[in-house]
Amino acid sequence: MRRIALIVLAAAVAALVITKADAAPADFPRAGLVVQDAPLRGAPRDTASLQAQMGRGEALEIRAERGDHWQVWDYRRERGGWLRKGQVLVMPRGDGATAELLAQLRLARQQWGTEGLGLGLAAAYVQAATPAELAGPGGAEALDAMGTFAERIADRAALPNAKPAEGQLAAQIDVAARYGLKFEQFDAEDGRVQVCYDGEAFRRVLAVAATPEQRVRAALALTRPDCLNPRATPREAEARDQWRQQVLAQVDAASLPPHWKNRLQMRRAAVSASLAFAQLRRGATGEAAPALAEFAAIVPTELTEDDQAAYADAAMRVNAARWLGTSLAARDLGAVQLVLQPGADGERCVELKEGPKLAARRCSFGQVALASASLNREGRALALAVQPLDGWRELWLFVKDRDGWRIEVMPPAPAQPGLGVAEFAGWVPGGAQMLLAREFRAEGRYRRSFEVVSLATLATERQSPEPALLGAFQRWSDPAWRGGSPIRR
Repeated sequence: MRRIALIVLAAAVAALVITKADAAPADFPRAGLVVQDAPLRGAPRDTASLQAQMGRGEALEIRAERGDHWQVWDYRRERGGWLRKGQVLVMPRGDGATAELLAQLRLARQQWGTEGLGLGLAAAYVQAATPAELAGPGGAEALDAMGTFAERIADRAALPNAKPAEGQLAAQIDVAARYGLKFEQFDAEDGRVQVCYDGEAFRRVLAVAATPEQRVRAALALTRPDCLNPRATPREAEARDQWRQQVLAQVDAASLPPHWKNRLQMRRAAVSASLAFAQLRRGATGEAAPALAEFAAIVPTELTEDDQAAYADAAMRVNAARWLGTSLAARDLGAVQLVLQPGADGERCVELKEGPKLAARRCSFGQVALASASLNREGRALALAVQPLDGWRELWLFVKDRDGWRIEVMPPAPAQPGLGVAEFAGWVPGGAQMLLAREFRAEGRYRRSFEVVSLATLATERQSPEPALLGAFQRWSDPAWRGGSPIRR
């Protein structure tokens, strides 16, 4: 365990510095960490020549002292110099060294901007700890902290106006690289460069004696949806979701506090929904039941303010998939019949028939749920759920006018697909209106709305962010929609 942790967490330079210092019987040399960005001077005075700019968290060997300065050696740059004592944290050694390092690590973890220093403290703990300590609670805490610091650096580098090659952020990324941490980046759909920590420290947390909260924190970090490459192939995406599901299964939900259990259930539900869609897309068996069950286990009253966005995203992804697995090849609705036929290049084509006559036909590469079909009592409008993409479900509306049947596609939003659902919520008597529910997050916007839509023009006549505020939803909403849709939460 000690060897693996050293490979993952400690860069060779830092390990060399700490090992050399601990091996010496005298006061010097000692291992030290730079506690704030500081200039390395050629002499023990502030006006001396600049040798190098040191970043917070860099490991040094302390060789001597003079007044208020330490004489240090930087093995990475192979250069010596002087730093003020207040700019260097001397590493503890001896019997109580690991306990002191953990205390310092906890303090650094509570302060934003100290990520580089925290990484150095975690590496120092790994070097000082015994194999038993590394495999125990102390090792789990150090690994958890290491992963958390790396995740913070990645999140800061992924901000829209971040400049990873400049300033303090560049110094933190450089320090992280010296301790063996790796970051991945790709172009996100909103035009940003998404930067993500590769998660090696969190993988190690799941392999040691970690607490339930440390385990769930690691599992959630390893399965973050914003760190999924949107340009992965369908097979790559499915394999990735299978792995994510396995990671989340390693956490015992029953042992968690309510708010952490909610976060785990939200992530499990979203991953299960994505995996069901991927399996059905390639022709295998998949269904939405596991995702719906996991979403139903969430306790809304225990959600924190920070969880609201993730809760909405999980609801949309599960709702988009809730008809998966209800495979029907045909549906007789009395006045009309629906038949699902194979199309060109793997498409699925829906045919609407009035008796033996083909009245309308439309094809899609998505998942067509004939079980969702609903015909209004006038027999002149039919709603059908179709999921073309993971997390994105459209409503196909068949409308009969004087020229016959036409098919309209109603997306969750007039935007590039992201996460979203447009779903049938009920028919208004008279045959002129339909109840529609929409929820989406796309192109940086989030919206949930409940609408009364004209069947003639598809224009929204009335809308509200809550169904209870519209009388039509109180009187005419479909019972199956009221009882089964995650949009009603």
